[in-house]
Amino acid sequence: MDEDITFILDSAKEAMDNAIKHLEKQFTNIRAGKASPAMLGSVMVDYYGSQTPLTQIANINTPDGRTITVQPWEKNMLQEIERGIAYANLGFNPMNNGETIIINVPPLTEERRRDLAKQAKSETEDAKISVRTARKEANNDIKKNDDISEDFKKSAESDVQKMTDTYVKKIDELYEFKEKEIMTV
Repeated sequence: MDEDITFILDSAKEAMDNAIKHLEKQFTNIRAGKASPAMLGSVMVDYYGSQTPLTQIANINTPDGRTITVQPWEKNMLQEIERGIAYANLGFNPMNNGETIIINVPPLTEERRRDLAKQAKSETEDAKISVRTARKEANNDIKKNDDISEDFKKSAESDVQKMTDTYVKKIDELYEFKEKEIMTV
């Protein structure tokens, strides 16, 4: 019976860890004024008929805080990469010099910063929903288990709640850091 509770708690912890990982991944896609290769993480390119992540067909670098360079491994992919960047709708205007694609990352306007902060807040709420869903599933699994005494169920539910509170606090801390990063000029 102890293994059942341990399994339920481990499953809930894994689901909550995944919510944090997903949030961190989403936050890397929200730019905070400084150029980063991660900004192009969502760009897919038509590579000989199949949609391929840009990172698999080119080197992406940031020579300075305002510029991203994309060096394709095959020069004939330049147009496809440009098309992929435009299709990703990131608000960038890629320039092709025949060898590489250069993207000047414009400074964020105050309005754009607020929009990005709202986007980060929305991702934060989604992560909290995932954590609460994991809590609900764990509590349901605990209640369904007839091999466990009522006191043990209460104790396990209390453990799940403590875990939930810890993860929600971590999500709030990640959001505060990201919001500060976005709003800093």
